[in-house]
Amino acid sequence: MSNPHNTPHTGEQDVVESLVPLMPIVLPAAGAVLIFLLAFIAVFMA
Repeated sequence: MSNPHNTPHTGEQDVVESLVPLMPIVLPAAGAVLIFLLAFIAVFMA
């Protein structure tokens, strides 16, 4: 807070930080695949 000059981080970027912008796309897609697999298993077992 006392340093007004924001120095950029020069180290490696974290893997989790690089995936955060993709979460609105990845989470619904993974959910859809999971629901499809569960429905397929339920129909196959019936």
